[in-house]
Amino acid sequence: MRTIPQLMTSFTEGAATALDLITSLDPLLLSVVGRSLSVSAMACVMACGFGLLLGAWLGVARFAGREIVLTLLNTMLAVPSVVVGLVVYLLLSRTGPLGSLGWLFSVKAMVVAQVLLVLPVVTALTRQAIEDADIRHGEQLRSLGASSWMRSLLLAFDERYALLTVLIAAFGRAISEVGAVMIVGGNIDGFTRVMTTAIALETSKGDLPLALALGIVLLSIVLVLNAVIALIRRWRERLEGQAVDTSVAVGAP
Repeated sequence: MRTIPQLMTSFTEGAATALDLITSLDPLLLSVVGRSLSVSAMACVMACGFGLLLGAWLGVARFAGREIVLTLLNTMLAVPSVVVGLVVYLLLSRTGPLGSLGWLFSVKAMVVAQVLLVLPVVTALTRQAIEDADIRHGEQLRSLGASSWMRSLLLAFDERYALLTVLIAAFGRAISEVGAVMIVGGNIDGFTRVMTTAIALETSKGDLPLALALGIVLLSIVLVLNAVIALIRRWRERLEGQAVDTSVAVGAP
C-alpha cells in the first residue's frame, strides 16, 4: 500500500509532466484541444442561431399550450447527456431513420448531440431574460403598436449583454460535455477524441499526466468563460448606472 508521501510525490510528478506538456505545446494535446473547441463552437453557432429566436419569441408570445411548451423546455434542461447521446445514436445508427447519412462516429454526430444539449439551455435562458424585459417595457411597446416579433427583437437588442452571457454559458456547457459525444463519436483517436472523452480514456489507461494536462486546459477555458461573464455583467451594471445618473441629471431642476 502506497503511503501519503509517495502519493504526493506521484501527484507532483504527474502535475509537473502535465505542465510540461502544456508549455511545450504537445501536438497530441493541441489536436485534442483544437477539436474540442471547433466541435463546441459549431454546435453553439447552430444552437444559438435558433435558440435565441425561439427563446425571444417565447418570452413575449402568449398562446394556448404555452405552459406545456415551457414545461417540456424546462424538462429538457434536466435530461442527462447520455440520454441525448442514446437518442442521437439510435437516429444515426445503420438501422435508424437517419442511418443513410453515415454520420455515426463522426464529428458531425458529435455536433448534432451538442446542439441538442445546448439548444434547451439557450432557449430557456433567453426566454427568461426576454420575459423579464417584457414585464418592464412590454406595455410601452404594445402601446406603440409593436407586434410580438417586433417586441421580441427590440427587447433582445435591449438585453444584448444578458444574451451574450447566455451564449458564453452555452459554449461552456458544450465544451464540458462528455456522455453524449462519447456515445455518438466513439472517442476515436485523431478523429473524434475531444478533451472530456480523452480525459476519461487516459485516466482509465493510467496516463495521468496527459489526462491532467487536458483537465488543466479545460478548467482554464471554463475559468476564462466565467471571468468574461462576470466582466460583462459588471460592464452592464456600470452602463445602467450611468444611464440612471444621466436621466436624473436631465430631470433635475
